[in-house]
Amino acid sequence: MRNCGALFDLDGVIIDSEGRYTEFWQEIDEIYPTGIPDYAVAIKGTTLPVILNNYKSQEVRDDITKRLMNFQAQMKFEPYPGAIEFLEQLRRRDVPLALVTSSDDRKMERLFTVIPELKELMSVVIDGSMVSRSKPDPEGYLRAAREIGRKPEECFVFEDSLQGLAAARASGAVVVGIATTYPSHYIEQRVDIVVPALGDIDIDKLLAADFSRP
Repeated sequence: MRNCGALFDLDGVIIDSEGRYTEFWQEIDEIYPTGIPDYAVAIKGTTLPVILNNYKSQEVRDDITKRLMNFQAQMKFEPYPGAIEFLEQLRRRDVPLALVTSSDDRKMERLFTVIPELKELMSVVIDGSMVSRSKPDPEGYLRAAREIGRKPEECFVFEDSLQGLAAARASGAVVVGIATTYPSHYIEQRVDIVVPALGDIDIDKLLAADFSRP
């Protein structure tokens, strides 16, 4: 695909953090039960305001927010092996990159302090505070495509969560499913291509492939 762009989710795609988030939200659901089956998995990919809508008490919302901020303040933000190198290879091929995440601006500020090269590689960053509608709505991906000067159908979206994959598909982009949160067979019907991780992708083959749809 020529003159393409690449749009990336963060957690579970670039940063190895989804397992820790699952544990965190499982603990929260034990403290403040919602009755939502597989709660920690069901909320993956959504923004904090959307998550907090599951709780009626403002006191509970404030406590969850405080716990989340403390949790994220201790995160190490470790990239998956080969993830940063994959981004660098795309940039060397003049592919503009954008980060589209449900994370808030406070987390992103700390992340870029820990991994400054990630911010340098991105032409555009869309965080959860910059959109009015959370994934699975495609708003974030549509905005990112526009800001890097590409049509959505000219972009690859790299996603791992069901909410994120739905947003990517709804945007009209080519969807690359990253099988870190779910096994390949579970997401393969929701994507154009599925891979174990960013570091496993052959960039030249990806860019040369024809993903045109009827």
